[in-house]
Amino acid sequence: MRLIQVSDCHLHADPAARSRTGNPYRQWCRVLDEVARYQPDMLLVTGDISQDDSQASYVLAERELARLECPWYWLPGNHDVPALMQQFQAPTTRVDLGSVDMLLLNTQVIGEAHGKLGPERLAALDAELSRSQRAPLLAMHHPPLAVGSAWIDALGLVDAAEFWQVLAAHEPVEAIFCGHVHQAFDTRQALPRGEVPVHACPSTSDQFLPGSRAFAVDSEALPGFRIIDLPPSADNGAVSTRVVRVPLP
Repeated sequence: MRLIQVSDCHLHADPAARSRTGNPYRQWCRVLDEVARYQPDMLLVTGDISQDDSQASYVLAERELARLECPWYWLPGNHDVPALMQQFQAPTTRVDLGSVDMLLLNTQVIGEAHGKLGPERLAALDAELSRSQRAPLLAMHHPPLAVGSAWIDALGLVDAAEFWQVLAAHEPVEAIFCGHVHQAFDTRQALPRGEVPVHACPSTSDQFLPGSRAFAVDSEALPGFRIIDLPPSADNGAVSTRVVRVPLP
């Protein structure tokens, strides 16, 4: 099974609106054109669909997602309006991917750039992991660890320590996929029962400069998406993933 992740679209109501380095809507369309070539079985959007809190921005997002011949799911980022998202796609917290389940975690703190799960969401995650018969994938907007850019890390998941405490009490999850950082990032987090791979996805809009102490856009980096290939069964191989960059006309 092939899952494709896109993230941080930052769409405006006006399709002609520009970002710092380009046109978010045109890049969104271009990325999804390329995504379709890879024939995904499912698509995941890890937040920041909208930039201007407008219903029209979600109309543009949903219109292009509907072109794909596969189911799609999204979760909110710090820029999103969940009530507007729900008009197009009902929220879900678990998706059956055949060989593995995927848990969608909401890290949004309304009105803030940083993320937080909080006691209730952490308790729900703990309960889900306790019920799981197989190690799931996790999807979330804010990364649960530092990515090496000081200004981004200050806006990460503020209760990351509590998050990892929950995960440490269970068998390691298969992998964690997140957005928010507008760059490709791959690492592993060591836990008492094993390591957990953590992957971040490029934005379909502007890219942020890796390793920067202060806010900086990477004007040379192209938009992109992440391919996640799942094994046919839980006992037959591991999850593999790679990033694809999309040339712009």
